[in-house]
Amino acid sequence: MELRRLVAFVAVAEELHFGRAAKRLQMAQPPLSQQIRQLEKELGVQLFERSTRSVRLTSAGQSYLEPVRTVLKDLDLATRAARAAGLGQYGRVTVGFAGASSHESLPRLTRAVRAVHPGIELVLKGQTYANAALAGVAEGSLDLGFVRLSATPAGVTLRVIGEEEMICALPSYHPLAQRDRIPIAALGEEPFVSFPANAGSSLRDATFQVCGTAGFTPRVVQEAPDSHTILALVAAGVGVTLTLTSCLHVQQTGLVYRPLAGPPIRLQAALAWRTDNPSAALHSVLAVAEEALPTPTLST
Repeated sequence: MELRRLVAFVAVAEELHFGRAAKRLQMAQPPLSQQIRQLEKELGVQLFERSTRSVRLTSAGQSYLEPVRTVLKDLDLATRAARAAGLGQYGRVTVGFAGASSHESLPRLTRAVRAVHPGIELVLKGQTYANAALAGVAEGSLDLGFVRLSATPAGVTLRVIGEEEMICALPSYHPLAQRDRIPIAALGEEPFVSFPANAGSSLRDATFQVCGTAGFTPRVVQEAPDSHTILALVAAGVGVTLTLTSCLHVQQTGLVYRPLAGPPIRLQAALAWRTDNPSAALHSVLAVAEEALPTPTLST
C-alpha cells in the first residue's frame, strides 16, 4: 500500500472536497481522484460517497480514518526521531569509569549532556578501571571511557581532561604520618592495600612502577574494588596505599594524606573513544565535553 494514497485519503476525508484536498496537497484534482479509486480498489471497499454536490465518508471510510491518521502520525514521529538521531540529538552512549578520580568530572559531564541533549541516554558502567576502559573502547564495547594517559591502542583517540598528583594515604597513628613528605623508599617494608591485580587499574600499575624505581615491590596484603574501600581499610590500619589528589575529598577518621618526597609524580586523566565510531550521539557528547571538561594547562 502506497503512503501517498493514505495521505490523499486523509486530505479528502478532512476536507470532504476533492478540489480543496488537491489544493492542500499541491496537486491536480484528477490524479488525486485516481489515487482514491486505487486505494478503494486495493481495500475492496468504497471509502467515499460522491455526488456532484458533496463528498461524504462511508461507514468503511469512517472506520478507516483514525487508524490511518495514527499510522501517519507514527511514521512522522519515526522520521523525526531518525533525523534527530542522525544529528546526534537522540541515542545511547555507553561510558566506562571507575574510582574516586571521576567523582567530579563524571557528574559535570552527565549534567551538561542532560541540559544540552536530554534525548541522549548515558549508560554508565562503574568499576571499569582505566586500562579496562581503554580496552573496552578499543574493542567497541564502550563508546567513551575515563582513562589515564598511556600507550594508546590503534584507532583510539584520547583527550586530556585533568591532571592528578600521586600521594600517600596511611593511618593517622603511623610513624610516617608525622613527616611532611613521604619518601617512596620509606614504604618498602609496609603492607599495601591496592586495587585487584587483574582489574586493569592504571593506579595499581603506577604504584608498582614507582615502587620498583625505588627498589622494592609493594607487598599487597589486601585488595579492594574501589578507592573508598581502599581508604577505609587504610584508616582501619590494614596498610598504606598510594592514591591521587582527586581522593582528598574522602575524609575518614584515622586516615591522613601526605605528599611524596621528590619531584611530583603526575597522572593525566583523559577521555578515550574510537576514532572511527560513527555514533552521532557520541560526537554530540564529545562536543559537550569540550565545554564541560576542557583540557587544562598541564604542568611541565
